Amino acid sequence: MVKTESLSEVHQSVNTDKRKGWRKILSFIGPAYLISVGYMDPGNWATDLAGGSKFGYQLIWVLLMSNLIALLLQSLSARLGIVRGLDLAQASKQAYARWANIPLFALAQTAIIACDLAEIIGMAIGLQLLFGLPLIWGISITIFDTMLLLFLLNKGMRAMEGFIVSMVFIVGISFLVEMFIVEPSLKEVARGFEPSILTGDALYIAIGIIGATVMPHNLYLHSSLVQTRKIERSNKGIKEALKFNLIDTTVALNLAFFVNAAILILAAAAFYKNGLHEVAEIQDAHKLLSNIFGNVAPTLFAIALIAAGQSSTVTGTLAGQIIMEGHINLRIQPWLRRLITRLLAIIPAFFTILHYGEDALGGLLVLSQVVLSLQLGFAIIPLIHFTSDKKQMKDFAIKPWVKVLAWASALAIIALNVKLVIEEVGGWAKEANNWWIYVIVLPALILIVLLLLYVFFHPMIESKRNASKQLVPHGNALDIGKIEKISYKRIGIAVDFSKNDRNTIRHALIQGGKDAHYYLIHVVETAAARYLGKDVMDHETQSDAQNLDKYIANLNDLGYDATPYIGFGSTAKAIANISNENEMELLVMGAHGHKGLKDLIFGTTVDSVRHKVKIPVLIIR
Repeated sequence: MVKTESLSEVHQSVNTDKRKGWRKILSFIGPAYLISVGYMDPGNWATDLAGGSKFGYQLIWVLLMSNLIALLLQSLSARLGIVRGLDLAQASKQAYARWANIPLFALAQTAIIACDLAEIIGMAIGLQLLFGLPLIWGISITIFDTMLLLFLLNKGMRAMEGFIVSMVFIVGISFLVEMFIVEPSLKEVARGFEPSILTGDALYIAIGIIGATVMPHNLYLHSSLVQTRKIERSNKGIKEALKFNLIDTTVALNLAFFVNAAILILAAAAFYKNGLHEVAEIQDAHKLLSNIFGNVAPTLFAIALIAAGQSSTVTGTLAGQIIMEGHINLRIQPWLRRLITRLLAIIPAFFTILHYGEDALGGLLVLSQVVLSLQLGFAIIPLIHFTSDKKQMKDFAIKPWVKVLAWASALAIIALNVKLVIEEVGGWAKEANNWWIYVIVLPALILIVLLLLYVFFHPMIESKRNASKQLVPHGNALDIGKIEKISYKRIGIAVDFSKNDRNTIRHALIQGGKDAHYYLIHVVETAAARYLGKDVMDHETQSDAQNLDKYIANLNDLGYDATPYIGFGSTAKAIANISNENEMELLVMGAHGHKGLKDLIFGTTVDSVRHKVKIPVLIIR
């Protein structure tokens, strides 16, 4: 049976029912720490370094505001997952039309690629700073991060959370030590919490900070991760889960705020104060730290960067799985899904290095965070709608004052994004040879604005229709009705002359009895068979034909009517062709029994065949 739960590999894998007191609280601790790493990833470093070196302590209030908005939105995300048992992507799939879910998926996937891009660059820079490895090699190595995630998932949810918390701990300790080294002015830090009007570069970096802090993929991820906890599905159990997850979120995100503030303060104290106002590059920050403070601070800086990139990689690829399965119901092998997500992020990083050189990576990092911010509206607006819906959330719908704060946050983020887009496009329009703005950029922006308006108004306009709409993953159970015996007259049996054949043939004979006609199918896969097909007469083909005749003779002696068929080349294609040409009514196959690496290399014949035939396929182990 296909599992439909969000992150089905670890769904409800952590039991909370049998624990009391502190053990109960600790059983809920974890999901928010996986979320918090997204709030202190290399993308944050780039925006915080740029903000601190260029504007001193002036943008600390933006960090604080971003963190408070993040805390509010992540708590809503957790609420959606706990109460409705759906992640944000699944809820969007149910609420919006199918045509809208495709661009919503594309935008969310773009945000994840932008996030993953930041992790890749950060990891590569960290490896270069510590070991002198060229950036192009560092980026190539990050492909193998996907295997780490598979290993952690196989070890269970708690192992993954333990790994993430240890990475977060390394980052936190590194910056705590660095804060003692740089000795910032506490009075000036306090003054940075006073809000100020932002324009130009300050606005661009501020939006980058918001995009790096309130990350859209984290909203999808949190609504899924909270479902790894098995809770009592009663009002009391749900209230308890909401309370403990709020504690988890508050502690984890405040730790993330401390790390981000530490990076910005570090940049302000080390660079802005020394007249170095253009330090947006992580490598420059490391080099300048070496010149000003010796070897300890820059080494800690590089170690923290690798830890942040490694942990963010895990959460980014998980989010990719959630939006793919939730929005478009596409399920592919976990290793392939994570590899695709990683490759989509590696390609722009490779292109940037090869075309523009390594110096352009810092700008790419900040741009990736601005892309994240621009996608926020498409995650926040549905989230607020879903958690406000009293029909679905019942007693757990958010209170009016929370709704006001949430909409105000969404409005602030979208308004800042609109202002940024107008400024940027206005700047491009003044340049010569700007035809592409009117042909590509403006039509794309118009479509994005129309989609945003649809996402905002659709739940309100269609609320009555949605009330009667199917709100379960595969619809409601149907009436089975009267059961009539099915008599199969033409049954195909795939054989490979292994010890499994006996079991496969016996199960097939049970299905049709002596009234059916059986087609014994074997496929020759030699290189000669692939090229020559039926004309091949090698030793293996002749031997297989003799074996097939023995099976037929054996069945005839037992009173069964059977015909042999030999296929050539691709096993799945040959079996499907023989089945279709002979108008078979049932196909019986033995599972090949590959495991792990063999499955990866050889694939699954059964899976391929069932996609090529329209008849029932009985799989025998």
